[in-house]
Amino acid sequence: MHYLNISFTHKNSTMEIREKLSYPDDESKRGCLDVLLQSEAISEAILISTCNRMEVMCNCLDIPSATKHIFTMLGKRSNISIEELEGRADIFDDSSAIHHLFSVAASLDSMVIGETQIVGQLKDAFRFAYDNHFCSKKLARAMKSAFKSAAKVRNSTEISSKPVSMASVAVNKLKSLVEDVKGKKALVIGIGEMSEITAKHLVTAGADVYIMNRTHHKAEKLAQDCGTKVIAFSELSNAINEFEILYTATSSYEPIITDEIIKPCNFDRYWFDLALPRDIKYSKGERIHLYGIDDLKVIVDENLSARENAARAAHGIIGRGIVEFFEWLNTQDIEPLIKEIYRRADVAAKEETLRVISSGYIPKEYEAEAQKMCEQALKRFLHEFTTNMRCSKEDTHTELLSGAVSAIMKEKD
Repeated sequence: MHYLNISFTHKNSTMEIREKLSYPDDESKRGCLDVLLQSEAISEAILISTCNRMEVMCNCLDIPSATKHIFTMLGKRSNISIEELEGRADIFDDSSAIHHLFSVAASLDSMVIGETQIVGQLKDAFRFAYDNHFCSKKLARAMKSAFKSAAKVRNSTEISSKPVSMASVAVNKLKSLVEDVKGKKALVIGIGEMSEITAKHLVTAGADVYIMNRTHHKAEKLAQDCGTKVIAFSELSNAINEFEILYTATSSYEPIITDEIIKPCNFDRYWFDLALPRDIKYSKGERIHLYGIDDLKVIVDENLSARENAARAAHGIIGRGIVEFFEWLNTQDIEPLIKEIYRRADVAAKEETLRVISSGYIPKEYEAEAQKMCEQALKRFLHEFTTNMRCSKEDTHTELLSGAVSAIMKEKD
């Protein structure tokens, strides 16, 4: 069995590419995972689809066949040629796939190093796949080990001592553009985690915040949680021409703000589109300062330099976590062999006991004692041998050992 990860992120793909590859809702994710498992080469799969990344993590029998199947599916999904997708994607297999997974969970592969949002997104992706039977033991162990390692990183370093999500980066960007946010009207469209974080940051900064969402009662709940006000979604066309500050992060397939509803204003407007696919599409120069996800890379770079030391320490932690994972993985090949060796030893002990009794070497009434003696002798002989099998740490050593023992046992069958 092999691990395989095919990854499209802010590092290798533009926003336009990631939009075409995104799976924004449960129905589309379920459809994707259904198609993935149609391949005989893929036994388990998890789909991660966020603003900054689209990744397929799977457990497979054959890496080339699984890779071909994944790219064929993504090509049909995006209408992008397989050649271009292959040229852009980062492809990780086996040990490199596990290393990448641990790095993602520890937020070392994020646009904002140390942000904690990715951990929740990864857990949601795993839970969705597991609950819907798209993944099982193989990926579950890898994911749980990655989460455990990520928790050690957060607890042992300062990489997340001041959590920075994409939403908080966007608010920081606003603060660098506007002299004083206090008292300014700000509109937050959407009710997801990104919107919640944004709203709370704006409230802390003293802005007059309003929440808007297609489902009004959900907007009311978020507004109550954040201490903000609510404005009806039907007022969108008016609100965008009245508010100085706008953040939008909906799951809409199409832009919700276009040229048709944008009017000239006698003040500057600061708009932040945190959605994928994008919520805002306009071509007018109406004193609008628009920033998308990729534009926030400037602040991200500043965060990178501030967290370099913590990141180095984090790499050391996940490195040890990966070693522990593969040590455990190796035992999964060895333990069934050891169990079978002892089973066969027990059978041999019983057969030899019956043989010596039937031959008259030992009286029938001593059968239990003879059986016990045979078993103890075999266990004493096998103890050192099986202990050394369990202590084998290197991948190649373990594979050679398990392969040799398996071959010998098959010859005896």
